[in-house]
Amino acid sequence: MVRYHRPQQTFTIASADSNEARSEAGMEMNESDIARRSFETMWANDAASQGLGMKLEMTGPGCAQARFEVRGDMLNGHDVCHGGFLFALADSACAFACNSYNIVTVSSSASIEFVRPARLGDKLLAVATERHRGGRTGIYDVTIRNQDQEVVALFLGRSYATCESIY
Repeated sequence: MVRYHRPQQTFTIASADSNEARSEAGMEMNESDIARRSFETMWANDAASQGLGMKLEMTGPGCAQARFEVRGDMLNGHDVCHGGFLFALADSACAFACNSYNIVTVSSSASIEFVRPARLGDKLLAVATERHRGGRTGIYDVTIRNQDQEVVALFLGRSYATCESIY
């Protein structure tokens, strides 16, 4: 086991191949290692994001990206991507960003502003960035852009950290 110490927090890391190697070498896990392991654990259990065809990437502690291509079954009656799918894309990026510290963190609220429609075949990228994290709460900005770098939606998520670890 490896123990990672931060002010007011201690993470205990159960063994895994890369962590065992670090433990044997007497090394502690850094924030990037913790973010990566949290990401891998969450992704393995995230049937919703996988079912929507999302690809997620952890870009660092407190940051994540989610992407998908708009499919025909995502279009509404106006022949544009249903807002619920855009919300889900942003929400998944936000979830992976706020859960990058090995603490189970849930959404306490979220809002979205739709800036322009996404259309069939658009390749969308949601980039989540931590704006504030203190105590048990956090605030995350997510911007969704299309393949032409045009802003499609702006999302603001608020999170609440539980007392449970992810792995």
